[in-house]
Amino acid sequence: MTLQQLKYIVKVAEVGSVNEAAKALMISQPSLSSAVIALEEEIGTVIFHRSNRGVSLTREGIEFLGYARQVLTQSDLLEAKYIRKMPAKQRFSVSTQHYTFAANAFVELVKSFGLEEYEFVLNETTTYQVIEDVKNWLSEIGVLYLSDYNEAVIRKMLRENQLVFETLFIARPHVFLCKEHPLATRKSIDLEALDAYPCITYNQGAHNAFYFSEEILSTRTVQKRIVVSDRAAVVNFLIGLNGYIISSGIFPRYLHGDDIVSVPLSVHEKIEIGTVMRKDAVQSPLGKLYIKALRQYEY
Repeated sequence: MTLQQLKYIVKVAEVGSVNEAAKALMISQPSLSSAVIALEEEIGTVIFHRSNRGVSLTREGIEFLGYARQVLTQSDLLEAKYIRKMPAKQRFSVSTQHYTFAANAFVELVKSFGLEEYEFVLNETTTYQVIEDVKNWLSEIGVLYLSDYNEAVIRKMLRENQLVFETLFIARPHVFLCKEHPLATRKSIDLEALDAYPCITYNQGAHNAFYFSEEILSTRTVQKRIVVSDRAAVVNFLIGLNGYIISSGIFPRYLHGDDIVSVPLSVHEKIEIGTVMRKDAVQSPLGKLYIKALRQYEY
């Protein structure tokens, strides 16, 4: 196995075509195909499904790609430091459910970072994908929550994938509303009072089981539901449609002034927000800085 072969695998995975990857790498298509097949034979694993429409990663290939990227990143760092004698570009990636405080902590990390060159990635994605990204080394840290309803299933998935969950803080459920909403001035809100208004939830894609939901009480029947995939749409629907979303209540006020308010929800539930990491991972200095930034939002 060589670094060159790993670079070939990464490029093929990125473009989804051996022919297009060969063009980008400026080598012949037969040479690239032979290198990929030789590596698959060496490791005893099929990395790509092949068809006349291109290639796609197998389940084993996804895992291998995660390790390959880690090796290439470390190789780049070594080459920059000891051969090119220059500061290495720092890389750091986080995958998270749709939390404003997670994005804001990322901003704080970038602002506090001193070097001129870096590549930081923030993936706001589905619950399932958060777990997959950390498992496959695409992200060092994942951010998600546990509740009484989903905890057993999520912890089982984490154990099976050699991941660990570390609690950041415990939050009580709140309802996010626009300031003009008829319920916005209440000291607390019960579920029945919400029945007349659109409930906003995040799309979980192909993995849309209740225990992957980003909102607690996901099995509750509602008359009106709007499913979205990004936080910007949530704010639009809160303000424009008198919608609501149930979350942690942590919502930095300065991002939207006083347009959005959070009101405690009258239920006996808790939201345990925490980080997900690989058991065998060593936390990087950037990872420590990010978690420190996250903890400032603790109640």
